[in-house]
Amino acid sequence: MGSHIEINDTLQITTEQGFPVELDYDQHKTTPLKAEDFAGQVFEFRDKPGVRAYQQPPVRVFLVHRIKGKWLYWGLIHVIEVTHDSVKKTTSGKFKIIHIYTPEQMKMAHDLIDRNEETRYLAW
Repeated sequence: MGSHIEINDTLQITTEQGFPVELDYDQHKTTPLKAEDFAGQVFEFRDKPGVRAYQQPPVRVFLVHRIKGKWLYWGLIHVIEVTHDSVKKTTSGKFKIIHIYTPEQMKMAHDLIDRNEETRYLAW
C-alpha cells in the first residue's frame, strides 16, 4: 500500500546531521578515545532521509561518520530513541556510544563490515 520503512543496523550520518564533534579522527590517532570517555552522554542525530527503524538495545548499531560520501566506521552504539517526520520523510533520534574502535580497528572495519570500495574513507 505504498509503505516504506528501512530497517538499519548502521547509523551513518554527516556532521550536519549530528555526528558528534567530539569524535575527531586526527585527535583519535594520537590520543585514542574510549567509550568510557562518553559514559552517560546522549547524542542526537536529525533529518536522516527516509523512515528508518534501528536495532533496539541490547543489540548494537554501527556508528559511521559520512564524510564527502565516504564512510568512517567509529564503533558501536545503542539507539535509544527514534522519531519520524512523516511530512519530510526523515528520521531523527538519540544514541549512546558503547564501544569505540581503535585507529587500527577503524581501518579494518570497512573490510570486515562493508567491503564497498566506493565508500571507503581510510586506505591501507
